[in-house]
Amino acid sequence: MPVVRLSAAVVARRLVFALCALLLAFGVAACGSQHSHGAAGVNVADANNNGGYVFAGPLTYQLQISRVLNQYSTEDSQYVRGLPYGVSANLPASEMWYGVFLWAKNQTHQPQTTTDNFKIVDTQGDTYYPVKLNTTLNSFAWTAQTLLPGSVQPEPDTIAGQGPTQGGLLLFKVSTNVFSNRPLVLFILGSNNQKLGSISLDL
Repeated sequence: MPVVRLSAAVVARRLVFALCALLLAFGVAACGSQHSHGAAGVNVADANNNGGYVFAGPLTYQLQISRVLNQYSTEDSQYVRGLPYGVSANLPASEMWYGVFLWAKNQTHQPQTTTDNFKIVDTQGDTYYPVKLNTTLNSFAWTAQTLLPGSVQPEPDTIAGQGPTQGGLLLFKVSTNVFSNRPLVLFILGSNNQKLGSISLDL
């Protein structure tokens, strides 16, 4: 198995994450400003918080990074592969690609399945859903996976795990109006569309 070298920033975030999990095990209600509870028990991370994490259902999700993608750049062109039939990577001036890169860990003692049900909502109530990507053509695409206890998604030895973001990709096609309708919020949803958690997104 190849040796995986994580960036210093990712290692630091993971160490903070592990420390917070340890403190929570001893009954600490919250860790810093990145983990707070919103209405109806929804976990909300602070805005502009790449590296923020939430406890959503039985799993913990961490925002690695979220940003506008340029489909013409060498790196970002990889993220817009595997689009559904009839959907072009080239968008009109009124739309843009927006990538959310997630990491998840199963800290329970039982196998758990990550969700593939997400949405982004802006301050005007406009809602955006991830574009369904062909995972045989896009190795970065996030998919629901069953994680054994202690396992993470994406796995460190995968293309997504070793990529620049070290996260699985949720690809959104959004209106350029979102710049005026910030902040954006990513909702992590369950199988019945119940809200498990949410993360404020940088834009």
